[in-house]
Amino acid sequence: MISTPGTARDVHPAGGSGLIGDMRRLDGTDAAQHVDDTALRALYAYPDDLSRPWMRINFVSSLDGAVAVEGRSGALGSPADKKVFGLLRELADVIVVGAGTVRAENYGGARTSEALRARREEAGLAPIPPVAVVTASCDLPPDLRLFTDTTIPPVVFTTARAPETARRAVEVAGGDVRVIADAVIDGPSLLAAIGEAGWLRVLCEGGPNLFGRMIEDGVVDELCLTWAPVLAAGNAARIAHSPTAALTPLRRAHLVCDDDGTLLTRWVRPDALEGDTHGR
Repeated sequence: MISTPGTARDVHPAGGSGLIGDMRRLDGTDAAQHVDDTALRALYAYPDDLSRPWMRINFVSSLDGAVAVEGRSGALGSPADKKVFGLLRELADVIVVGAGTVRAENYGGARTSEALRARREEAGLAPIPPVAVVTASCDLPPDLRLFTDTTIPPVVFTTARAPETARRAVEVAGGDVRVIADAVIDGPSLLAAIGEAGWLRVLCEGGPNLFGRMIEDGVVDELCLTWAPVLAAGNAARIAHSPTAALTPLRRAHLVCDDDGTLLTRWVRPDALEGDTHGR
């Protein structure tokens, strides 16, 4: 059994014994290529020599497109998905998440261990990646695990329209409040604030509203999508939604399958490496 640090997807897995099976690539010249921990880390490595923030999105979905079960994504998370979830956090400078997801899943700070800290420091990263919450209203109750179960303060990106009382309450709770827009936080405003903070390897964990806005604004560089081998039905949202459609072509970077049927995929915008600006 391979154990991983606790994450937001820490409720019961979708199926199986809780053991991570044999991961294999389903693409490329060797269709049965075994994927060990070293190979998995290489598959999800950020591009070298980044000069601007790279926006990576991570989601899990059921086969019928549900992003959650009874409001939480954890029920969709298999052991393989949770392993990759932890790895993506390990590789990131910052974990970005929308306020709705923080409230719905009661996000806490990123988990860590001595081994994880050592690997991050060896890679030139801070020991623990901060969680950065995106919220126009700054409506974050002080009893959230975001504030009570973390080793480093969360960053809260908000707007000038957010009530001063709300901003002050978040500061008192321990949040690092940063006003980055007047009324609406769009993709360019968010990336500018992330860049000013010195973060290049960005991991965005949703939710669907934030992801949809990032697609609309043309700032998504890649999507890491796990397909859980379950059907969910219900009325759950899809992984992204927005007022208008924004067709964004992506190319497959890899396709990995675990023994339990979990599909781990990575998709990259074709022109993402062609310059320091995002395609529109």
